[in-house]
Amino acid sequence: MFLFRKAFLAKHKNQGFGGFMRKNILTLLGAVFGFCLIVIIVGSYVIVAQTAVNGEWTADTTKQKDGKIYVQFERRTARGGRNQNGTNYDYSEFEGLSPNPSGTVNFRLVREAGTIDCQGTFANGKGSGTFTFTSNRGFLDAMKSRGFDFEKAGKYEGDLEDRLFTAATVNVTTKLADDLLSANFGPLGVEDLFKAAIFKIDSQFMSEMKSTGFQNLGMEDLVKARIFKIDADYIRQVHDMGFEDKDFEGLVKFRIFKVTPEFLNQLKAEGFANVTSEEVVKCRIFNIDADFIRKAKTEDPNVTIEDLVQMKIGVRRSSK
Repeated sequence: MFLFRKAFLAKHKNQGFGGFMRKNILTLLGAVFGFCLIVIIVGSYVIVAQTAVNGEWTADTTKQKDGKIYVQFERRTARGGRNQNGTNYDYSEFEGLSPNPSGTVNFRLVREAGTIDCQGTFANGKGSGTFTFTSNRGFLDAMKSRGFDFEKAGKYEGDLEDRLFTAATVNVTTKLADDLLSANFGPLGVEDLFKAAIFKIDSQFMSEMKSTGFQNLGMEDLVKARIFKIDADYIRQVHDMGFEDKDFEGLVKFRIFKVTPEFLNQLKAEGFANVTSEEVVKCRIFNIDADFIRKAKTEDPNVTIEDLVQMKIGVRRSSK
């Protein structure tokens, strides 16, 4: 293909771009974001020549108790770095791989973004080998028609090869894109598709979170919600306790420091119904519970959260 391209250009180098068009022959050359695609258009026919991606895979079945298998794919990027993608898969996601594999294996992961063909061996629940990834050009076109241009990096790092390979491993699909768009959540980019696929975010979750009163949530907020297990039910419970904090980050802190509705009830029962989310978090950080509050109130009935914190760290006098 390279020799053909060189000879073709030498023959027509003096014709200019207009000459190419008049002959209805166009040669589009180069690596687009590191992904080698040579597209030759002759008349109404399009021929796409793709350079396959190669790498290594490892797998472990010994740590999975839910019938899944952990597989990690690793390859070198066009810039000399390493791209690693590992997650738990159902065996049903692979063609040619059965539970408890052993010996020589050949299996494949077929996705919309492309297919990963694997060869290698398994022994004692662990496997390793090599793989070849071949992308699906139709996936790029289908995504572009939905407003997701994988050929433009945007905020998502890496070249086109990286994006397609990762899309295959985490299973970014046109169905997912359609589902997210149906939620009318706002502008979404390619990077949002990856976040949604990795953290299991769909239109139903988007709608439920919006219904809680947080109208300006972005995809990053939804990712945090998934990580810290914040759902509509948790938010309603917090609101029912009188903590209608309009700052979503306050809820994130609640989850980080394990603020439960039960703990909020304890504070409310001890007379702290109007404390801020920051004060609630301080109580968790310094282990201020109902028993400590009751003891402190025997010395000072008007004790505040800040007073309680100072008492905990020993910088406040025990009595007035």
